Amino acid sequence: MMKKLLLTTAACGLAMSSTAAHAEVDLDIGGYFKGYGAYVSQDEALNTDVKDVDFIRDTEIHFTGETTLDNGLTVGFHTEATTDGGDNFGIDETYAYFSGSWGRVNFGDEDGAAYLLQVSAPAADENIDGIRQFVQPVNYGALPGAAVIGTGMDYDMDPSRKSTKLTYLTPILNGFQAGLTYSPDTDRAAGLNGVGTDDQEDIVEETYEASVRYEGQFNNVGVILGAGYSHGEIGSDNPLVAGAGGLGTNTEDRKVWNVGADFDIGPFGIGAIYKDDNAGLEGAGNDDEETWVVGVDYTTGPFKLGASYFDQDNTFGTANIDTKRYSGGVTYTYGPGMTFRGSVGQIEHDYANANDDDATYVTLGTQINF
Repeated sequence: MMKKLLLTTAACGLAMSSTAAHAEVDLDIGGYFKGYGAYVSQDEALNTDVKDVDFIRDTEIHFTGETTLDNGLTVGFHTEATTDGGDNFGIDETYAYFSGSWGRVNFGDEDGAAYLLQVSAPAADENIDGIRQFVQPVNYGALPGAAVIGTGMDYDMDPSRKSTKLTYLTPILNGFQAGLTYSPDTDRAAGLNGVGTDDQEDIVEETYEASVRYEGQFNNVGVILGAGYSHGEIGSDNPLVAGAGGLGTNTEDRKVWNVGADFDIGPFGIGAIYKDDNAGLEGAGNDDEETWVVGVDYTTGPFKLGASYFDQDNTFGTANIDTKRYSGGVTYTYGPGMTFRGSVGQIEHDYANANDDDATYVTLGTQINF
């Protein structure tokens, strides 16, 4: 009996001490729903027929927990999960963060400093022609040139993607903020146990990012300026790997950089960005991918009218592609965090040695942030 009593007392004490050790964190749940009806008229590959009208959407649920300690240190975590219908529910990013008067540190699977401080240009609908494309009306898998185009078009500065990384962001001083990021294993395959392998040929291993951003006001003109650079190191020849024969002639360290500017003059906004990406390729006719984006918008009451122009040129081996996109649209805010959106766009892919691909789209939808 005494033995049972002692065990019960010990168990209760352990439970109480375990509970007391838990951080007092305020948990918030948020996210968004972006849903559209889309009309698309596009070129199609042989024996392929795409729908003229269809629904497209993107949905995420966000979980954020945060607490501020007595010493002023803020500690938190953030997780974003994507839902694409049915039983599919996947984690997009998850990381912990620490912040104070000295700045902020992110640790985990999250975008790096080059993206977090990147300047974006005004858009017709930022979900479609913004810095990051969340919904894509055009069916790129059905275009005749899909093999050389890829999927979609945006200009986000995220060569390290959501690989596990450490990022430091300085506090904002007189409008300036800078950031540094280190990703030790950029192309690490999911599911590996323990630390990653080293010196893997043609694999991007360490990625380093640096960025700077300025926001200020001059004579009633809002100014946002920014620049970022990313350097991803290709794994060298590993003598322990059977058949390793040195780096391929079409592979080098991946280098990406961008500059951007955005100006707000009363209800008018205008901005432009430039991005250069060598895609980790060299020789054999390869050249850097160069992207220009210019956008304008005008806000009156709950309405925002916007337009943008996207121009991208790349030469990877024999595939020379010149892409242009023209878009215009309107956004109407009908409640806090709730908007109706409509846009129209024209996309042109011009190939050096093949027929061109064109597509026209019209979208009408809503975004609800919660």
